[in-house]
Amino acid sequence: RSQQEEEARASAAARMEPNVRYWIAERRSFVQRFLQWTELLDPTNLITSIEKIENSRQLLFTSEDAYRFDVDDQRIKDAWKRSLSTVHPDSSRLIPVLFRPAAFLPLTVPMVFLSMMPAKGMKSMVLPQVSLYAYTTGFTITNGNASYSHSLPAKILLGAGVIASSTFFGLIPHLVQMKYSLDNPWVKRALPIIFLAQVSGMNAFASRSLEPIRGIEVMDKEGNVIGHSRRAGRKAVRETAVSRAVLFGTSALIPEVFAYFFKRTQFFLQNPQSLWTLKLSCTLLVMGLMVPVSFSMFPQIGQIKYSKLEKEIQALTEETELFYSRGV
Repeated sequence: RSQQEEEARASAAARMEPNVRYWIAERRSFVQRFLQWTELLDPTNLITSIEKIENSRQLLFTSEDAYRFDVDDQRIKDAWKRSLSTVHPDSSRLIPVLFRPAAFLPLTVPMVFLSMMPAKGMKSMVLPQVSLYAYTTGFTITNGNASYSHSLPAKILLGAGVIASSTFFGLIPHLVQMKYSLDNPWVKRALPIIFLAQVSGMNAFASRSLEPIRGIEVMDKEGNVIGHSRRAGRKAVRETAVSRAVLFGTSALIPEVFAYFFKRTQFFLQNPQSLWTLKLSCTLLVMGLMVPVSFSMFPQIGQIKYSKLEKEIQALTEETELFYSRGV
């Protein structure tokens, strides 16, 4: 009987989505996750051909060494990199190129930079906000948990509502500045930063608001799905919202602090146009660091205690901890 159980466990592991199995097995520290994400965010992952991705996935399914994560075989390391950066762990489908994690940094940097610039009119004020929240909404929905039931019209309707509400709230500090003269420079610059951080967190929470309502899959360490948990859904969405608020809040704050002190230098007085170059460069550098930090704050496959799950799920398992896919 013991041998049969081992064979059944091995068979289940072989059927498990490789990305899920990887994240469950690799319970890494924050620093290790950060270093992992610096590789997955490599822009070359955006131009990897479908054929290479399929070959990599086939290697992970068939190679006995694929799940010895300390193996030195470069082919297996490259296969993991391609699989983790391009394939959704819940659906096993390819992530559209524009919404792969590696596309997040180069696309959001100019949007964040433009959204923090003083508005010179309605067009220059609205377009950066719409672009930023349209992209982050699409990215969050695409890379969210895909284990709950949903339809395409529901996703489109949800996305449109989230984009509209996020844009509205994102415009508030700019409208306030246009209507009222804020004499205090700290208040004047802090208001957009606070709103950007808060609205970014709200955007992530709203984009994935169906997960806490319908529940997401929770599984044991062998990848066997135990049930759908609304509490796990709330935890996954909350963690993603926090990481997104930290990402955009920090990415907007640090360039503003640097710019505040830069304005008091002799170089700025002689070259006032250099301020925008400094802010753009600083935004790029800060976001280049903060994107992998944000994605690494919480594990991709989270853990939830047995006691924190719904009673109906507790009745289905004797495991003390279960796993869920957090999403990005």
